Amino acid sequence: MTDSVYVGNAGRDAALDRGWLLGHFKDASDPRHSKAVEIKWGVHPQGDERAQWVTGEERTALLVLISGRFRVELPGRSVVLAQQGDYVVWGRGVDHSWFAEEESVVLTVRWPSVPGYKVIEDDSVAGHSHSFRTATSTVAS
Repeated sequence: MTDSVYVGNAGRDAALDRGWLLGHFKDASDPRHSKAVEIKWGVHPQGDERAQWVTGEERTALLVLISGRFRVELPGRSVVLAQQGDYVVWGRGVDHSWFAEEESVVLTVRWPSVPGYKVIEDDSVAGHSHSFRTATSTVAS
């Protein structure tokens, strides 16, 4: 059953879909399609940060540091991942954001895989602005 097997490279494949390797957003015929889990290979230059906090989170997440130094912001707490293999897990209802203190590579696993939570570029306003789109709302930054 070769149709249900996919072989790739996280660095190359991640560049094609904002870092995401697996999740509901892949075509249903793709072996990487999943409604159960999402996996992201995140490559972040130093100083990279999330445009908006994620609020109203409906998923559980695991974020593992592969290389670099990466800070995850949680309500009332900052978690710095500084050594390869450091990780943080947060559950449903926990708002979050992040900041790459150094050039970093992180692996994120989220479950379940649900639509929403996408940061999009909005060129309709003078200059570039970011919008954070969730399943229920859009907030401009």
